[in-house]
Amino acid sequence: MSAFDVVLLLVVLLLVVVVVGAVLFGVRTLKRLSLAPAPEDPAFIAEKDRQEQSLAALRTAADEVNSTIDVAKSAAAAARAEAAAAKAEAKAARAEARRVLDDARAEADTVLERAHKQAEADAEQLRATARRSGEREVAVLAATTREQAAEVERRAARMDERERLHTEEVERLAERERQLTAATAALAAREAALAERERTLTEVEEQRRRELERVAGLTADAARAELVESIEGQAKREAALLVREIEADARGSAEQRARNIVVDAIQRVASEQTAESVVSVLHLPGDEMKGRIIGREGRNIRAFESVTGVNLIIDDTPEAVLLSCFDPVRREVGRVTLEKLVLDGRIHPHRIEEVYDVARQEVEELCLRAAEDALVEVGITEIHPELVTLLGRLRYRTSYGQNVLKHLVETAHIAGVMAAELRLDVPTIKRCAFLHDIGKALTHEVEGSHAIIGADVARKYGESEDVVHAIEAHHNEVPPQTIEAVLTQASDACSGGRPGARRESLEAYVKRLERIEEIAAGKLGVEKVFAMQAGREIRVMVKPDDVDDIGAAVLARDVAKQIEEELTYPGQIRVTVVRESRVTEIAR
Repeated sequence: MSAFDVVLLLVVLLLVVVVVGAVLFGVRTLKRLSLAPAPEDPAFIAEKDRQEQSLAALRTAADEVNSTIDVAKSAAAAARAEAAAAKAEAKAARAEARRVLDDARAEADTVLERAHKQAEADAEQLRATARRSGEREVAVLAATTREQAAEVERRAARMDERERLHTEEVERLAERERQLTAATAALAAREAALAERERTLTEVEEQRRRELERVAGLTADAARAELVESIEGQAKREAALLVREIEADARGSAEQRARNIVVDAIQRVASEQTAESVVSVLHLPGDEMKGRIIGREGRNIRAFESVTGVNLIIDDTPEAVLLSCFDPVRREVGRVTLEKLVLDGRIHPHRIEEVYDVARQEVEELCLRAAEDALVEVGITEIHPELVTLLGRLRYRTSYGQNVLKHLVETAHIAGVMAAELRLDVPTIKRCAFLHDIGKALTHEVEGSHAIIGADVARKYGESEDVVHAIEAHHNEVPPQTIEAVLTQASDACSGGRPGARRESLEAYVKRLERIEEIAAGKLGVEKVFAMQAGREIRVMVKPDDVDDIGAAVLARDVAKQIEEELTYPGQIRVTVVRESRVTEIAR
């Protein structure tokens, strides 16, 4: 029995219970009516009418229940018919499923047999392919083995050749050692002969002195002359020994004395460079202008120095005054202010303040324009305005005679070229190189290294960490950790170390060239030495009989290593050893 049949049966039972209850209620009502009082009672009549109405309603409900039961029976019959049809369909479906399953089993057997046959064919084909691949690999391995054997033979031949050359070199060294031994023996024999001769001379001198004592009958002048002549010869001999000792001592202390000389030269150059970088000269139309600049009881010069912050030096220099200040922008503002006052002719404290304001605005505009031109030349567009202002102040800042703003532009171009060659981020590296010396604009106001100051300023105004690290690491205050920092260091060195970029002591420059030539000339077998290209290349001409090709390579490496250890120089020095053999014959 299905669930629908169960539900239908329960509904029918419920309806039967309702009908039975209605019938029982009607029977009780009729009994009550039969036992009721006389019909003349109005209350009885009303109650009777009400009960009749209820009985009619119950009859109507019973009729509806009967109709519902009939409908339910018909629905149950329909449901039983549908269940029978469903059972028939299920039976047919099971039969169809058995048929399909049988067909599928037959098809599967067919496919499986076909798959077995295909797998056997594929396996046979793979075995044939593997056999052919194995044969090809065996052939390749055989060829590779033959090539390796040939390479081993070639290497063995080269090793034999190197061993032969090494043997020849050992023989040459042994021959040279034998020659040195013979020379040492000859030198020892010569020293023995010289010692014997010196002993003989001493004996002769002693005999001569005794003879002089024997012939004391000579005149006083003759004896004095003889004595002076003897003492003079002894003094010359002692002087020669003393000179030899002094020369040996000089060779030993030459390096220390040379360093002292270089240090003294650096000290003198530093003082001259400082004086040049903190002083500006303003030419006057006449010496009478100096009195007007000073003013009555010095009030004009005091007002000028208090307003501009620049020291005004008036000395005996004809038609010129000096302006001294460590801040280059402030010094330039003072120079422009004094120049305008001289051209105007009216010099008094109030006028000085007015002209100073105008000059300061002009210098600020010039600085801003210079910074904007530099940014356009480098190709940087987005930058904080405060950084632009600081860059403009570098227009009047110099480092060893090199303008700092131009140095930044040049460094940025060099860094950009190197970044392009290395296929890196060119705008970022150019930005790092262009901003690496921005701290120099604040070195007169903030204490500390310009690299650290510049890094703090760049970080404050929103520059990236790569740019900040490149700025703080370009003088190794912080170890460089990124390729941007390394390229910034390299481009800075290229711009500052190129010939003509910065002033250099002529004495130190000449001494460096002389020392380079001395290092190369002191090697064995060197004939001539030429320092070229301002000391950036040295050509060493060697004797071909004394130095072979291997010795030339060793000589070049030794000279380069000694130059690296002993000298300090910008950039690099190329060492070229030239070994040339010439044979000349004359046809007669």
